[in-house]
Amino acid sequence: MKTIDLDEYGRGYPRPQMVRPEWTSLNGRWDFSLDPDQRCHGPADVRWDRTITVPFSPETVASGIEEPAFFRSCWYRRRVPTPPVPERGHLLLHFGAVDYEATVWIDGRLGGSHRGGYTPFTLDITDAACRAPDGELEIVVRALDDPQDLAKPRGKQDWCLKPHSIWYPRTTGIWQTVWIETVNESWIRRLKWTPNLERWEIGLDADLGGRPGPESRLHVRLVCRNTTIADDTYMVLGCEVHRHVGLSDPGIDDYRNELLWSPESPTLIYATLELSEGDRILDQVSSYTALRTIAVQRDRVVLNNRPYPLRLVLDQGYWDDTGSTAPNDAALKRDVELAKDMGFNGVRKHQKLEEPRYLYWADVLGLLVWGEMPSAYRFTPDSVERVTVEWIAALERDVSHPCIIAWVPINESWGVPNLPDIAAERHYVQALYHLTRTFDPTRPVIGNDGWESVATDIIGIHDYDHDPDRLQRRYRAHDELPRVFRRERPGGRLLILDDERHKNELPVVLSEFGGIALSNERGTWGYSRAASADELASRYERLMRAIHTIGLLSGFCYTQFADTYQECNGLLYSDRTPKFPIGRIRSATRGIAPPVEPPPLLAEAINAASTER
Repeated sequence: MKTIDLDEYGRGYPRPQMVRPEWTSLNGRWDFSLDPDQRCHGPADVRWDRTITVPFSPETVASGIEEPAFFRSCWYRRRVPTPPVPERGHLLLHFGAVDYEATVWIDGRLGGSHRGGYTPFTLDITDAACRAPDGELEIVVRALDDPQDLAKPRGKQDWCLKPHSIWYPRTTGIWQTVWIETVNESWIRRLKWTPNLERWEIGLDADLGGRPGPESRLHVRLVCRNTTIADDTYMVLGCEVHRHVGLSDPGIDDYRNELLWSPESPTLIYATLELSEGDRILDQVSSYTALRTIAVQRDRVVLNNRPYPLRLVLDQGYWDDTGSTAPNDAALKRDVELAKDMGFNGVRKHQKLEEPRYLYWADVLGLLVWGEMPSAYRFTPDSVERVTVEWIAALERDVSHPCIIAWVPINESWGVPNLPDIAAERHYVQALYHLTRTFDPTRPVIGNDGWESVATDIIGIHDYDHDPDRLQRRYRAHDELPRVFRRERPGGRLLILDDERHKNELPVVLSEFGGIALSNERGTWGYSRAASADELASRYERLMRAIHTIGLLSGFCYTQFADTYQECNGLLYSDRTPKFPIGRIRSATRGIAPPVEPPPLLAEAINAASTER
């Protein structure tokens, strides 16, 4: 078996938990056409009048288009050399994400379609490759995306022409990496890793493409800290492999802890998987997993069976010139580093399914992530179906990332506006909660974060009161919970809708608060405003001192990581420059009191004495 190349993960492969060494990125210049009224029905109808830089959406500066107006459709075209396809092999075309509905033609023939703006899809284009007469393939993509459709999962994309309040410019079309790769007649199509600390094992689920033969085997090798900790070969039954990879339990906690993943010690277990038939290797991929567990014990969140206070920051995941697409892989890594530098141990990725490369860096560097579904804003049978289908696809994509410690299918009753009064809406939230718990029983689920909780493992509260003393009094102790749930209405909403479901103790997380803006620009916005960087620093420190003294809380999530368009309440400017010294941010976030400056007269006396010595 080939030695695991750990550097492979730093080369930008778009699907970091299933890496093949041979692949071709199709990012770059594509022919492009706007179709505002959706008049073109096929590639022959399109007038190709400009080019676009993929994977940046046409709304962004980086795309070269920078079109902020409403348009329902746009088209992409690119000719690519046909890579050599093995005998009986397959050519796969991958899209990281296309917003919202993609239809693909290969050499003029329909290749496939996909609906869902945040989730990936793959097309097998082998037949077209075999027909390519001149060694090239023409790929055409149509993206349909009604800018005012409120029944689709859209997250923070504004339905008004100009961004307003907490909503931002739209993202249309291709906005994550496009790539192609070849595989043999059978290949590893999907992986799922499930750690189990109680049994000291790693669950492996592998789905295989093609038709594996009766002699097919899957060889799995796990390596941690340059030491092989498992090396097993499994029979392939049908197109699936389901196994529990047992590890040698070191017994004593000191050694066990060295193998566990946490933000303080993000130990990864690297994997090589090799699919073979007889002596012939059909496929080989590199992957990784980790040993860690996340759970709820009464009123506390526990990581690796120990209470773990959450210090999260809300992260929208936008950049000035590139919109919802990171400028490059280094920018994703830098965002993870900045969150940690500011003293946070996690982020709540808000109303966005972030690129897998971000989750990779969170895995590698050690940053917790709450995974959240982008909201639809209407409650209809169509919106229920669309959200549910895309949420399942999101869970499938991200379930193996050790950094993810919670799932949030709905935020602030968006898409269920009459939750207290309409039973069907409550049943929908409950259904999403139980669906998520069924798909992934290893992580807590917050059915509706912010308020109006009807099904949850953690009670998330959004409260933007700018007075630290009031916040401290409001949530000061556990015995205050009945009063808080009964009387407090941050945002004008009840915190819980079903007392019976919350009789048992659950962790309480202040999952949105703060939002202090620092900007003199007209049209900027925040939940409150500081006049200077010094005032922002002072207010942030006061707020954090209050939050750290509230024993009721199992954690917090401050709004927000960076300024995002008109919403200027970040700790960082939109270019990721800190608004006040990052060491000062870190101390406040971690609850470390700043050094006390001596009074001026005492300081002068100390300096004088020091000079005399």
